[in-house]
Amino acid sequence: MDLPTWAPEGIDVTRPSAARVYDYILGGAHNFAVDRALGDELIRTSPDVAETMRSNRVFLRRAVRFLAEQGVRQFLDIGSGVPTVGNVHEIAQQVAPESTVVYVDVDPVAVAHSEAILAGNERAGVICADLREPERIRAEATQLGLIDFSRPVAVLLAGVVHFVPDADNPADLVASLRDPLVPGSYLLISHTTFDGQPPEVIEAQQLAARTATPLFPRPHKEILAYFDGLTLVDPGLVFIPLWRPDPGERVEHPERISAYAGVGVKA
Repeated sequence: MDLPTWAPEGIDVTRPSAARVYDYILGGAHNFAVDRALGDELIRTSPDVAETMRSNRVFLRRAVRFLAEQGVRQFLDIGSGVPTVGNVHEIAQQVAPESTVVYVDVDPVAVAHSEAILAGNERAGVICADLREPERIRAEATQLGLIDFSRPVAVLLAGVVHFVPDADNPADLVASLRDPLVPGSYLLISHTTFDGQPPEVIEAQQLAARTATPLFPRPHKEILAYFDGLTLVDPGLVFIPLWRPDPGERVEHPERISAYAGVGVKA
């Protein structure tokens, strides 16, 4: 098939990508037929799973605004995905124009589109890397001149750790990013779970096994351990809709959103 102009050469269009399925469900245009087919199946079999994806993006925007208001001026967004309206740099720089952002993703479409969006923006950059390469991520973010790890940084792991299998020791990977952070830094995590979920949600989440990045949902206790050594910002690690909803926002049946979210600060 002929690739669109925004697609990198050599990309595999026969297997869906989690980043592109997410892009499709969020209403983006940087996806292929195979991604849309899986996205449609997710929406059909379990609307709550699709809503979880949307809620995760809303949480990220809300949390980035909160972090910028707390004085954070450096953001490292790992597993950033295909850029959508309301990207991290847009939200952060609305609050504080001097904010710098480094996006990190392993999906070539996500990286290529990020590079196009960020062209000419001297306060934001992108790295093609995997969460399982934490030292490389830290080194390249530093080389870009956009992140100074001797000052507070917000590490954003929104909807990415659940793609790491237990065999790759996700707790150790998170710790390698968390532990070197200086006081005043923050760690943001959202992560899918089977806690309290009906069978159809569990079945829908398992559809991700068709992509190159299957999901590994985890219980509350295991996700909470990723914040070891940090102080959780109120309200703690909760179902996504319960994390600091906007004033007047009605939160009904938050357990239908099959993911937890939390933000921790290093004292």
